[in-house]
Amino acid sequence: MPFPAADAPVTLDRREGPFGEVVLRRRGEGEEKVYEIIANGCFLMDTSDGRSERLLVDAAYRTIRTGNVAPRLLIGGLGVGFSLAHAAAMPSWRRIAVVEREEAIIDWHRGGPLAAISGEALGDPRCVILHTDLVSHIASTADRYDALCLDIDNGPDWTVTEDNGELYSPAELAACQAVLDPGGVLAVWSAQPSAAFEDALRNAGFTGVRTEEIHLARGVPDVVHLAVRPA
Repeated sequence: MPFPAADAPVTLDRREGPFGEVVLRRRGEGEEKVYEIIANGCFLMDTSDGRSERLLVDAAYRTIRTGNVAPRLLIGGLGVGFSLAHAAAMPSWRRIAVVEREEAIIDWHRGGPLAAISGEALGDPRCVILHTDLVSHIASTADRYDALCLDIDNGPDWTVTEDNGELYSPAELAACQAVLDPGGVLAVWSAQPSAAFEDALRNAGFTGVRTEEIHLARGVPDVVHLAVRPA
C-alpha cells in the first residue's frame, strides 16, 4: 500500500530485547491505518496485506498427509497475527500453538493495537502462545504436530536477525522433521523464492518439495516453501 511522503510513521512502542530492537509503528488513520513491525532497523512486516500469511496456513493444511481428521498446528512467529487469526477461523484444527520469542510482540497482541487482529483467536481454547525461542521449543518439546508453519524473519536467504539463519540449517530442518508426525508438512514463508532452500529440504529427507507464489502489488512475489515428512 503506497503512502504519501508526508504520511510519516508514528512510533507506538520501541523495545530493546535479547535479540535487538523491535518497534511497532503506525501509518495512516482510521480505516487506512497500517501497523508495521521493524526489527533491528529493518522492515519486517505490516498489516497492509495478509494474503501470504493466510496462504501459509491454507497450503500447509492442504498438504497434510498424516491422516489425522483434526490436525495440530505449530506456527513459528506471531508477527502481526494474520496466520494465527486465519488458523483459528478454521474449525478443522484441533490445536494451534504459536511460538514467539519477542515479549513486545506478544504484548502488542494481548493488550495493544494488534489485538484487533488476534483478539478473537487468543480467546479460542484451541490456541496458545508460547513465549520461547522456536529452536529451543523444537529441541525440547514432546508434542507432535501435523503442520509446522514458519514465518520467521524474511525467509531463508534474507534474515534481519543474524541467528535466525540457524532455523534453515540442515540440523534444524532435521529437528523440524522430528516434531512432525509421518506425513506432516513443513511450510516456510519467504519474501523471495529460494532454489537453494528447496535443495536443502530435499537433502534433509523431505518429500513433495514445492513452492507456491503469492503475487502482490509490490515487486517479487512472496512464496511458501512446502515439504512433507515421509510416512
